[in-house]
Amino acid sequence: MIRVLFVGDIMGGPGRRALETHLEGLVDRERIDFVVANAENIAGGFGLTAKVLEELDGLPVDVWTSGNHVWDKKEGVPLLDAHPSLLRPANYPDGNPGRGWCVEETAGGVPVAVINLQGQALMAPIDNPFRAADRVLEEIRQRHAGVRVVVVDMHAEATSEKQAIGWYLDGRVTAVLGTHTHVPTADERILPQGTAFQTDVGMTGPYESVIGMRPDKVIERFLLGTPRPFEPAKRDIQLRGAIVDADEMTGRALAIRRLRVDGP
Repeated sequence: MIRVLFVGDIMGGPGRRALETHLEGLVDRERIDFVVANAENIAGGFGLTAKVLEELDGLPVDVWTSGNHVWDKKEGVPLLDAHPSLLRPANYPDGNPGRGWCVEETAGGVPVAVINLQGQALMAPIDNPFRAADRVLEEIRQRHAGVRVVVVDMHAEATSEKQAIGWYLDGRVTAVLGTHTHVPTADERILPQGTAFQTDVGMTGPYESVIGMRPDKVIERFLLGTPRPFEPAKRDIQLRGAIVDADEMTGRALAIRRLRVDGP
């Protein structure tokens, strides 16, 4: 058995502090073998930069995933080609920088594939994530025949789309874990064919907020109906995610549980 920790969207400085404070202890305490973390919001809540990625470089994260906000800071886009374990969604059209999947090994030598996908519903136009998943799984089969454990970050707005792809991939991947909405759901389960699923693992960042931003700034925008600058919140910081136990011989999930760690 191997144990995978998946950390939900890291929101700005507060999210980075939570990761720096808790991750190493979590890995030791929970006997984690492999860590995946979503990094699309680590720089001020929008995108990423080399500076903030370097701040987290010493942490035991094996693969960084992302989503639609990975393009928000132009200085962060070249990082997608520079870092093989930094992913962007695989269903962006050909010609974009970066890659949508990778294979890394645990300390014990077990290969783990991570696939990053992005939804279509209520989001900017992008290629079909269901077809992209088929394509990527075939690529993994051809290039890394020994891989059994496959973790999918489904970065999407609509709960229906996340759930649909969970069912679509049931029995073909180890886990489908949702990101993007920053609100953790209470539906973690093992689907009938052995795939762990949670619609959204939640945000790592400040929960005294509206999805990570100061409530007063967001309320102004709703009241006035015109653009307002958002500002990351700072209070009630939590690390949120999921822990998945997997059989490394079959790739089937054995257990999934939600994770919440408060502070600093």
